[in-house]
Amino acid sequence: MKIYGMKVSGNCYKIQLICELLKIKYEWVETDGRKNETKTPSFLLKNPNGRVPIIELENGNILRESNAILYYLAADSIYFGKDKWEEAQILEWMFFEQYSHEPYIATNRWMIHYLNQREEKKDRIAENHSKGLHALQIMENHLAKNFWFACSRFTIADLALFAYTHKAEQGDYDLKGYPSILNWISRIQSVVGFIPMED
Repeated sequence: MKIYGMKVSGNCYKIQLICELLKIKYEWVETDGRKNETKTPSFLLKNPNGRVPIIELENGNILRESNAILYYLAADSIYFGKDKWEEAQILEWMFFEQYSHEPYIATNRWMIHYLNQREEKKDRIAENHSKGLHALQIMENHLAKNFWFACSRFTIADLALFAYTHKAEQGDYDLKGYPSILNWISRIQSVVGFIPMED
């Protein structure tokens, strides 16, 4: 299996981490969107949306979108649900991550830390910041009462939310006011098989 991804991307890191946890062999193909490597004709044949990550299986099948890939790789593992109710709980948080978390926390990280657009994009960054704070507070409130996001154990719901949350300070989010999130981050970093994300 090939993973086309960018090492500094949280969405791509999700796929790398689940492969490490499940001991899935893969070939990493670094594909840097900052260098327009996701816009080449050959890559657009694999993903017309021009984004990473994607995985390409040995039979030629291609799967796009990070959380769809997470589901595909982990569906039969301890990191997914044991029944439909558990599966739905996990998916609930994965949808939250993509629609209420990642668009603000990840986007601000990208604009501030990698594109150096703090002034140029200040209005958008400010709008994103408040929405990101709302997402973090929802997470903090949940984790104040629960060790994990779903099923009382570490699942791909945690993995999906971890990727960008633990790098949120690169997008000017101060996590010091979220002790439950910080404890959760430490728990994930202690999971057997964990590998860190590149900066």
